[in-house]
Amino acid sequence: MVQAAKQGRKSAARLLQRCWIQRKGISEDNEEEVRRLSTESRFEQTVRKAAMMMFRKLNPDRKEKMAVSEMMENVGQVNAVHGTTHTSGQFVDLDDFVEITKRYAQGMAPSAGSTQSQGPAQTSGEKVLQYPITAVIEVKDQLIDWASRAGVQWLSTVIPTHHVNALIFFFIISNLTVDLFAFFIPLLVFYLSFISMVICTLRIFQSSKAWENFSALTTLLTRFEPGLDVEQAESNFGWNNLEPYLYFLISVFFIIFSFPVADKGWIPCSELSTVAILFTVVSYKSLSPSGATYAKRALITEVATSLCSLTSLLPQSAVLLRMLSHTFTTLPLGESVVMKISLPCLLDLYLYYLFYSMARQRGFRGTYCFLVPYLVCFLWCEFSVVLLQNSSPIGLIRTCVAYFLFLFALPVLAVGLAAMVLIQLVKWFLELELTKMIVTLAVCAVPVTLRLWTRFGLSLMDVFHSMSQRGAVKLILCCVTMVMLFFWTYVYHSEGLQGYNSTLTWRQYGQLCGPPAWKVKGVAQTQIFCTHLDGHQVTWTGRFRQVRVAETENGAQSVINLLPVFMGDWLRCLYGETYPKSTVANEELCVIKALAKHTCHVKRYDSYVLEVGVGMPEEDGVPEDRARDIKLVASHEFRQVLLRLQPGSLVEFSTTLEGRLGGQVPSFELKAIYCLDCDSSLLTAAGQVKIERDWRRTTLNSVKFAFDFFFSPFLSARIDV
Repeated sequence: MVQAAKQGRKSAARLLQRCWIQRKGISEDNEEEVRRLSTESRFEQTVRKAAMMMFRKLNPDRKEKMAVSEMMENVGQVNAVHGTTHTSGQFVDLDDFVEITKRYAQGMAPSAGSTQSQGPAQTSGEKVLQYPITAVIEVKDQLIDWASRAGVQWLSTVIPTHHVNALIFFFIISNLTVDLFAFFIPLLVFYLSFISMVICTLRIFQSSKAWENFSALTTLLTRFEPGLDVEQAESNFGWNNLEPYLYFLISVFFIIFSFPVADKGWIPCSELSTVAILFTVVSYKSLSPSGATYAKRALITEVATSLCSLTSLLPQSAVLLRMLSHTFTTLPLGESVVMKISLPCLLDLYLYYLFYSMARQRGFRGTYCFLVPYLVCFLWCEFSVVLLQNSSPIGLIRTCVAYFLFLFALPVLAVGLAAMVLIQLVKWFLELELTKMIVTLAVCAVPVTLRLWTRFGLSLMDVFHSMSQRGAVKLILCCVTMVMLFFWTYVYHSEGLQGYNSTLTWRQYGQLCGPPAWKVKGVAQTQIFCTHLDGHQVTWTGRFRQVRVAETENGAQSVINLLPVFMGDWLRCLYGETYPKSTVANEELCVIKALAKHTCHVKRYDSYVLEVGVGMPEEDGVPEDRARDIKLVASHEFRQVLLRLQPGSLVEFSTTLEGRLGGQVPSFELKAIYCLDCDSSLLTAAGQVKIERDWRRTTLNSVKFAFDFFFSPFLSARIDV
């Protein structure tokens, strides 16, 4: 019965399934084989039967095992295309051939070593005898690997990696700002996601070549078994090769939410738009012929929709062409969505109908066989339109000229680029920027390199092989996901920039939480009561008392102080400034120079936290009461204004009531300050507002952009930002 099931007989397979369920005739020797044969689907049984017939046709002498080269010579007997048989070993028997064919018919290419008929020890021995040069090279690689590991272990004992890690950590943390965070993170997410999209598209294009081999195999199998369900085989192939498509869609999700937030000045939209157009064509060429009819219609409709939408960028004088993108009327669909009635809208509706037609084929198995592969082409095209809308005519001309030079004048371009790089290197060297960059990168590279080799036990060959594997996209998406989660967590806790419009006056606060309340209820009871005012945002007017430095931060100084003296002095002069010579303009620093321990300083990296004393002004004949004074904590950005204020100046300030409300000299964070009676000629900046990014507005802009990207021009988001 087992042999009959191996030959693809469905009746024998059903009997074998019954025996497996009832556990009749099952022993330890045949349990695994019976389980595998009894769990085969009808499609796999059909493929098994066709594969056995094909193997017999390719093996007219009925050999137990057959060389692949001999098998390929007999392929012409069945009028098949060369290369349709997977050469996974030197010799293939009947069972190996059937299993290879089954897996390939399901779209899963077997591993190279899955059907090796020789043991590993024997194979290794043959390799040494037949390929002595290769064996010597492998021994050399092993020796290099061993030497590198030993050298790194020695370096890790000489270099204090923990101290270097701490130095780098303190330096990075001390120089991180909200502005840097808001500038760097969106660009990082955008470029990593774009690289991931490119890699996934190239893999999809590569898999289209596998589709050609798969199609040839199914055509060959139908010669021996006409009842083979070709559509089922194609569905299996599509399902088992979905991985790059899913990674591509995840990358698109990240790039769509990061693009509107990223600084467009650091994104070459013109150049990337041409790249997106190129990959639109590449992804269309990688589509399977089975869904070519709908895909061709969808691509033509999509291009027409995009061209009509782009006519809105034409000058006002092009009235007729601009009518192609004109919105005749809008139909609100709720509070946040609007449907625009226009020609692009009608084309977009037809495009969605084509999407539905793709998905419903083969009992909605067309979703992953036709629709998902076409979405790659669709999204590249949509992304190219977005990039074109953010491109300038000069940028597009520059891009065309650059590609022309790249294709036809590459030597001249190479010389020009080399000259530009050389000039820039000389400029950096003259400004000592190159030295700083080399030192910084070298210091940062030491702990990272040592950690890779010592902590994780990596070798040079392991790193090379790991970079060539498919883990690049997974690593990129993992990093992007962690960055996005951190970003959204930060946004969720941020309230954005809001107005300081509380009706609570300073005098009212003094009556409720100041000396009068202390006399009646005591300080503790007053503090408990005043917690109800926590979070009030107020704008008050007061008298400026004084300002003092509460805290000084200097990440560069902290790092340098941990280094040996000779290295610290060198870095202090490299990154900092030299104390001036004796001149009248720098007399104060000259005095410090005589007392300082070093010839250079890094004070330009100082960041201050300032404490400002403000008193309630005289009002309606009520004298000033210093018991009601408050303390404002100001960040470094207020330094220029606060250091120029004179005691007694009348200032208007904004803050949020929080912390020790009801206590003596409460401390609040300064949000904004303006001088009301200062001489403008003496004070270059009359006021300063704490720079707070409106993360909520930024997030809503990203959501609106993402919605419009997927649904415009049919639907458009109307979000008040």
